[in-house]
Amino acid sequence: MWTCAMETPLEKALATLVCTFHKYSGREGDKFTLSKGELKELVKNELGLGDRMKEGGIEQLMKNLDKNSDHEIDFKEYSVFLSTLCMAYNEFFQGGGK
Repeated sequence: MWTCAMETPLEKALATLVCTFHKYSGREGDKFTLSKGELKELVKNELGLGDRMKEGGIEQLMKNLDKNSDHEIDFKEYSVFLSTLCMAYNEFFQGGGK
């Protein structure tokens, strides 16, 4: 992970998002994309959803994210996933956590 002398909390968050992608990408195949297995590991380890998400859920997530149908998740597709999660978290907290 890179560091900057004057990192703000937002810069740190962005660095974490980028570094997390690259922590999992390239374990299988292309080093700049996530395979279904890599996506599953990322979701399981970094989001804590793996134990609650069944195999069909990973399949559906992969299908929803893979907009160019290449059976890989590139950084742009990953970014859309994170933006969607951020919007869901925002809605949750605006609703008082209900």
